[in-house]
Amino acid sequence: MRSKKPARVESLQLPVLEINRVTASSVPALTRFFDALRHDPVAADFHPHPLTSEYATHLGGYTGADLYYVVRLNDKVVGYGMLRGWDEGYAVPSLGLALHSDWRRHGLAKLFIQFLHAAARLRGAQKVRLKVYPRNMAAVTLYTKLGYSFSAHESGQLIAFYNLNELDDAR
Repeated sequence: MRSKKPARVESLQLPVLEINRVTASSVPALTRFFDALRHDPVAADFHPHPLTSEYATHLGGYTGADLYYVVRLNDKVVGYGMLRGWDEGYAVPSLGLALHSDWRRHGLAKLFIQFLHAAARLRGAQKVRLKVYPRNMAAVTLYTKLGYSFSAHESGQLIAFYNLNELDDAR
């Protein structure tokens, strides 16, 4: 019996997953993402800046030293992350990220964090920091598994650091 020929790659509807810097072309999709975050009770603790169309527009034209990225699945923004603090002169950037509720628990957070670690390394950072509310156990657990060390509290949030000299792929 003859085996069936495999489908041609061109005929498959494979998802396209990308991580890109926020640009002017990202603004409409980022605005929709921010709107979804504002209505997501799990993301209520993600408040690095206003989650508005005006701020998305600001990020689309941003030219400073901090880094802002989107995770795109096909043409939809499903994640947003940043490394910031360089504009203010800090050597240790603060990492922040949020994922759309439909795309949590798919491994995207770990992938995105590892990408942000690589971006920080390329900028010469030796470590990154983050803040997370202790009630966000899913995030605390992930950060712990990735090697973050929790060391302090600030405004009701845990402060954690990650040494960028560690190898992410060892985890």
